[in-house]
Amino acid sequence: RLRITVLNKKKIHWKKNKYRKLGLCAGIIGATALLLLVIYMVCSVLGAKREEERVREADTMLAELNLSVNLLEINKYSRPGTKLEKVKGVVVHYTANPGTDAIANRNYFNNLPKINAKKGTNTYASSHFVIGIDGTIVQCIPTGEIAYASNDRNLDTISIECCHKKKSGKFTKETYRSLIRLTKYLCIRFGLEIKDVIRHYDVTGKNCPKYFVEHPDAWTRFLAETEAELAQ
Repeated sequence: RLRITVLNKKKIHWKKNKYRKLGLCAGIIGATALLLLVIYMVCSVLGAKREEERVREADTMLAELNLSVNLLEINKYSRPGTKLEKVKGVVVHYTANPGTDAIANRNYFNNLPKINAKKGTNTYASSHFVIGIDGTIVQCIPTGEIAYASNDRNLDTISIECCHKKKSGKFTKETYRSLIRLTKYLCIRFGLEIKDVIRHYDVTGKNCPKYFVEHPDAWTRFLAETEAELAQ
């Protein structure tokens, strides 16, 4: 009987220790979960604050750009109105129409339903922005919608079409400067890095923008100058 009593006491003592350990573990897990929740909430608040600051900075820049908003009419060939879920890059293009200005290219996109109906074609094309030879910028599509410009990257990129005087596709100083400023704005607005700025060529291998594809050093210089602007 004495042996049974001792064994029972040991068993009760073991159970008490077990419950204490379980309680301690539960307390540690609870405290860790609470700490992680606090960290998450703090990070969320700080992230939201940084987002607000970035948007304010971008809005200030936008006001300084030589930009006019002339949105395309909703249509299936150039502005489907499809939501762009998340911006992951900026794609640079050239119009391939030497001597034309920004508004002429914008109007071409807008008139595609009529052009296709007349010619019996099914051309899909557009761009969020078109930069003219004189450096003016026309916004054709809201940055919250997709444009038909960059093939497989239509769903997660903002497109910029650039006008040019000659077949070489080389941009004027005014176009080039506006391209840097607009790219900088978009990078800041959407939290992008310089590695997220690409050519149409980098998506499909198409010779677009022609001058930057045929002169890789000019493209490298553009990226370097844009990155320098972002660092200011």
